[in-house]
Amino acid sequence: MSIDLDEATMSAVPTRIPTARTVLMCKPSYFTVVYRINPYMDPALPTDTALAVAQWQTLYDTYVGLGFDVHLIDPIEGLPDMVYAANGGFVIDNIAYGAKFTYPERQPEGPAYMDWFRSADFDVREPVETNEGEGDFLLVGDVILAGTGFRTASNSHVELAEIYGRPVITLNLINPSFYHLDTAIAVLDPGAADGNIAYLPSAFDEPSLEILRTRYPDAVIVSEEDAAILGLNSFSDGYNVVIASRAKDFERQLRERGYNPIGVDLSELLLGGGGVKCCTLELRR
Repeated sequence: MSIDLDEATMSAVPTRIPTARTVLMCKPSYFTVVYRINPYMDPALPTDTALAVAQWQTLYDTYVGLGFDVHLIDPIEGLPDMVYAANGGFVIDNIAYGAKFTYPERQPEGPAYMDWFRSADFDVREPVETNEGEGDFLLVGDVILAGTGFRTASNSHVELAEIYGRPVITLNLINPSFYHLDTAIAVLDPGAADGNIAYLPSAFDEPSLEILRTRYPDAVIVSEEDAAILGLNSFSDGYNVVIASRAKDFERQLRERGYNPIGVDLSELLLGGGGVKCCTLELRR
């Protein structure tokens, strides 16, 4: 008896289980582009703060609709990139490892986020080494993938391992358009022991690619086109994956793997070099 191909394919798709997340966000009340610290930013191009706020609100509402516990940090005038909350630190086991930004324009964000962590009763560890928080640190199962190459110093990976007592795997980014690890890797099933990720091969050097191929042989390989609009800069609860609405091939790939992709348009915030994940810092108690 022959089996219909679609039925066979569907039967092989694993059941994905969503887990509500707790996240920190920052409303882009003062968003604009007045300096250039990544390839997406061009101060000569006009920005629309009201549109950025409206698009961000859609992301916020999406998270609330998924049952997430969403916390807010107050935006600070003169810090237009503060909306990219993922860069503000890294939080596991109620320990908040603060950020120490590379560029002077963003350096005041580090203390602001650490102050918020303290007010929320996290155990705050002030960084010695330069790092940009969850922009370059991704928890996959019990392992922390740590990016370097553009923003976060590799010395911070040692600091990170000492603080959390977990394995830290260094990955070297080589394409300036993917200057943070969360622009080149999406964590699709954060709670799975062996993890499940999507990534863009051209963002990494060959030794890093060998690590990714070995550790995650079933990873989703995302197209250059979808990655260029920060399609990988997405956030997952293990089933629902909030992604850039224009990342259509990535959306297809996710559906084939049993995920539920939810497209959100953050095109205005892309002008600052950020997407869904950049606006989202996970708070793990």
